[in-house]
Amino acid sequence: MTRTVLLAGDSTVASCPAAEAPMSGWGAQLAAHTGGPVRNFAKGGATTASHRAEGLWAALLREVTPGDVVVIQFGHNDQKEPGLPYRENLRLFAEEARRAGALPVLCTPVQRRRFDGDRLVPTHGGYPGQVRELAAAEGLPLIDLTVATTELYERLGPEGSKALFTHFAPGEHPLHPEGVADDTHFCFRGADEVAVMVAERLKEIC
Repeated sequence: MTRTVLLAGDSTVASCPAAEAPMSGWGAQLAAHTGGPVRNFAKGGATTASHRAEGLWAALLREVTPGDVVVIQFGHNDQKEPGLPYRENLRLFAEEARRAGALPVLCTPVQRRRFDGDRLVPTHGGYPGQVRELAAAEGLPLIDLTVATTELYERLGPEGSKALFTHFAPGEHPLHPEGVADDTHFCFRGADEVAVMVAERLKEIC
């Protein structure tokens, strides 16, 4: 793939500040696997509404050239604001990306690491379903990261999957001296594994 990939999303996609290392969104690792440039406009805490309101979406569109790919993944923060028109906001993103000459690709949200025994507990309610329905209705490519990350975490199991996330015992990491157990945000390894999934699917799509 040689075309530019532009990313819109939340913290699970974003490039994290150095002070948060080794926390990383999958978008920060994507260029290593696509063979082409990646421009990451994802931001921690973003919703489909705030990404537009803060000018991030407009900045992304200004960078688009015909033939580029725009990958869109939201949901973690939209579900905290249930009044937001999530599906309609995604539809508008896709429409505007198409109008700019890009190929929009929708992603369902990556799963949080929450187990009940050996099975993962879904935490995004109907949001992944809304993305799937929109992709089908609009004829848009879909990367189902909800399904893919569920399979990944369950294959590794409750203990093994910790290695994908920002999990450190007290004193184990200098940037997290008191320890941290974050089951939403990836470490470098987890971000890289998801980036590989995205890159492989993009090669199929493009």
